[in-house]
Amino acid sequence: MTLELITIPCRSDNYAFLVHDAATGETALFDAPETAPIKAELDARGWTLTDLFITHHHGDHIEGVDDLRAAYGCRVVGGKHDAGRLPALDKAVEPGDALSFAGHEVQVFAADGHTIGHIAFYMPDAKAAFTGDSLMALGCGRLFEGTPEQMWGTLSRLMALPDDTLICSGHEYTAANARFALSVEPQNADLIHRAEQTTKLRENGEFTVPSLLSLEKATNPFLRAGLPEMKKAVDMEHDGDAEVFAAIRRAKDNF
Repeated sequence: MTLELITIPCRSDNYAFLVHDAATGETALFDAPETAPIKAELDARGWTLTDLFITHHHGDHIEGVDDLRAAYGCRVVGGKHDAGRLPALDKAVEPGDALSFAGHEVQVFAADGHTIGHIAFYMPDAKAAFTGDSLMALGCGRLFEGTPEQMWGTLSRLMALPDDTLICSGHEYTAANARFALSVEPQNADLIHRAEQTTKLRENGEFTVPSLLSLEKATNPFLRAGLPEMKKAVDMEHDGDAEVFAAIRRAKDNF
């Protein structure tokens, strides 16, 4: 496979992601929190940005879009249903669409919850999903606009991807998310190990993003809302999955 994935730290705790196809020389960016670190990474590697994919309209995901378009002439792709709040789009897409980057399929997923009109992108050839502020490392985005049912639907769609999918999410929140997760499932051995590894990585200045979907399914409390052991842990053994998710999200909001 000719694809290379690069994680770029931006702002105080954001991430952007580059995918480069060596065969064609084309390079895609997923979200643009700011211009300088992205441009520095591209210039250091001698890459030209050809495509820019946006997950949602929040300023810490789109601030660099116009500068990067002016610098590289890249195609800007974003959600049709959020277009009124995004920078000008060259291509507006809807959930269920499939488009091409350097000959590789990019699938568009509905990812409502954090915002309405939020989308996620999945590249099977890269084994990577770019989830913005929907599914995050050991967490999920706060529900600013959507309902718990919408976010649970988003997480359920993303959970159906192959276990070896890399979840490329938008923030370095993993250490704080781990503290909450342990308050919900303090006996989860996989979670205990992940929390320890997260502490070591951050102490060494290393990223905890992207993360494997299989690891998220084993440790992320929001993805585990439908499991009997989680329902027992939160004393909601007879409640529906979305209701359990909603209770866990409320607990995180107040943690």
